[in-house]
Amino acid sequence: MSHTQQAASSRSSGHTRIVLVLGLAAMVVSMMQTLVVPILGMIQSDLKASTASVSWVTTATLLSAAVFTPLLGRFGDQHGKKPTLVGVLVVMIAGSVLAATTTSLTWLIVGRVMQGAATAIFPLALSVLREEIAPEKLHGAMALVSGTLAFGSGLALVGAGLLTQGSHPDYHRPFWLAVVLAVVALAGVLITVPPSRTKTGGRTDWLGALTLGALLVLLLLPISQGHEWGWTSGRTLGTFAGAVVMAGVWVFTENRVEEPMVDMKMFVHRPVLFTNLAGLLLGFAMFTQFIGVSYLVQMPEKLVGYGFGASVLAASVVYLLPTTLVSLVGAQFGGVLVRRLGARVTLAAGACFGVLGFTWLTAAHDTSASVISAGMLIGLAISFGYASMPALIVAGVPAHQTGIANGINSISRSVGSAVASAVITSLLASKSVPLPAGMPALPQESQFTLSFAIAGGAFVLVAVVALVGLKAAHAPRTPVMRKAVTPEATELTSAESETTPV
Repeated sequence: MSHTQQAASSRSSGHTRIVLVLGLAAMVVSMMQTLVVPILGMIQSDLKASTASVSWVTTATLLSAAVFTPLLGRFGDQHGKKPTLVGVLVVMIAGSVLAATTTSLTWLIVGRVMQGAATAIFPLALSVLREEIAPEKLHGAMALVSGTLAFGSGLALVGAGLLTQGSHPDYHRPFWLAVVLAVVALAGVLITVPPSRTKTGGRTDWLGALTLGALLVLLLLPISQGHEWGWTSGRTLGTFAGAVVMAGVWVFTENRVEEPMVDMKMFVHRPVLFTNLAGLLLGFAMFTQFIGVSYLVQMPEKLVGYGFGASVLAASVVYLLPTTLVSLVGAQFGGVLVRRLGARVTLAAGACFGVLGFTWLTAAHDTSASVISAGMLIGLAISFGYASMPALIVAGVPAHQTGIANGINSISRSVGSAVASAVITSLLASKSVPLPAGMPALPQESQFTLSFAIAGGAFVLVAVVALVGLKAAHAPRTPVMRKAVTPEATELTSAESETTPV
């Protein structure tokens, strides 16, 4: 083997290690969102907390992610992706250790806030990939890393279920799992990820970060707590009104700052705007499938006439794990489709699978085979969506805005998930099956049917966004590598082509 071939092989193996490490880091991110779902009841019982109080264990992470993801994505663009990645992982490990050792609900919520900052890892990982991976391999690498998100969400459900089995279940154990995986990811980042070759520098737009954070908190807080506060209560309506006012303040601020955290022209650029809309809809549909199927299969058939009486562990392993496995494998095919057919076509194809899956789930959820098979179709839809959206974002923004643009896209998916949680919770609580006095209320089967139908409608809208909102002229094109072109020239050409107005 010649020296040139050895060098090329070494670079290829180095790139593979980077992709695998960043995939692990992204998987840890997604685990933080669903890790506590199976153990909320256990936390409430052990800490003797109310339902409203324990709901902050999930709400705190969502709000933290909303505030820190765009800020840290932009910070990584300015001051280097690797040190930002390392810092975020260290904060997440500290938060996980705190959650794994405390017996106080207050400190558990603080730990969950620290874990929420880890959501910034995903856009930072995509920024690293754009900088380190050759253009002809970039879509496949982004698809692999994106595919670990859905897999991590399912793995957290299964892991939490397994770790809390036995005669003495302990809700602290899943948090120790998060510590171990985060430490492994940190070691991988320190060893494998090279320092950033490009940094935009400049000052951090703290005022923009503060106003955007306030906007997201005011928006997501009533969405996540509305079922407890009451959707027509003064607190809920007032907080929504505050979000509208803060949106105006944020836009005004960013248009006046010399170096804004979010470039408003980038934010409303058609490919970016419609990709974020697709992200919101995809987040809604994905979380509807997770929470809807989880609740459905645990319903006691003898009491309500439907469901399978599954345990929390069986719901995770038997009914949800196949969806996440298909998502992980399907993301690789999604990357191939993005490279060959374009991200727009891949997103539309995924939406079609999603419509088919939720139609199946809506019409026939009376057997385990139907629920699992429909879930696998939905998992394929999710994987194609995750594979295509980073490609659309990367093609729509210049290289120095990759972190913040993907951060906003991550937030759009989080908002979609929060909306799904609120909508599904409200729907399931609105109509209950008549049961003997003293028994907890259980939802009517029609409410699950309606939930799945709404999620199918969300995928219909994703297809419309892909085929109409994202016109063919805006679809990303894979850059073609030419001989005798230096890497620096290639990077410059790629960046110029990506920022050319369409």
